[in-house]
Amino acid sequence: MRIGEAAPDFEAETTKGRIRFHDWIGDSWAILFSHPKDFTPVCTTELGYMARIKPEFERRNVKIIGLSVDSTGDHEGWAKDIEETQGHAPNYPIIGDADFKVSKLYNMLPADVAGDAKQRKPADNATVRNVYVVGPDKKIKLILVYPMTTGRNFDEVLRVIDSLQLTAKHQVATPVNWKPGEDVIIAGSVSDDEAKKRYPKGWKAPKPYLRIVPQPQ
Repeated sequence: MRIGEAAPDFEAETTKGRIRFHDWIGDSWAILFSHPKDFTPVCTTELGYMARIKPEFERRNVKIIGLSVDSTGDHEGWAKDIEETQGHAPNYPIIGDADFKVSKLYNMLPADVAGDAKQRKPADNATVRNVYVVGPDKKIKLILVYPMTTGRNFDEVLRVIDSLQLTAKHQVATPVNWKPGEDVIIAGSVSDDEAKKRYPKGWKAPKPYLRIVPQPQ
């Protein structure tokens, strides 16, 4: 799995019904975030937080979908705990992956994994802790991999999506720790002649390859 490759398509049962992944994405962006097992503590906080900030993703035309290596029936029971402890129940689909199909398709589990998901401990599925951002073209734009003991920073994922959407629309790149509204860098693929047409007011260039301009609107 590499950035720029097509996100593997699949059919799966979710807490919101059966989906085909690419059809479900449609013309939107999507974030798929995975979990090693239901009723795990760090994941409980993550699922609740994602429900709370879902409007921020919707504002960016991003759909949210979760995955956990258990059945959708288990997910529904877990949702009650999430709402009780986090104040928000998941308001987006969660894939039931008790057969490991999607986890193996996305290389989060080895291809030879088999058996009863209920007999596996969270540590057996420790590698199912990935975040994938997929564009409307169904290609992978971002992959993040977290250990089980570290909660994911979904505010950072929002920041990256802002950058991805900006740089997809304009031929720019975003510098270290960039936040929306801050200066950006003219992409190296843009010649100086072309840049002069796009930015008639010019740019700051501490080095010829580092051309800094205000964020395009």
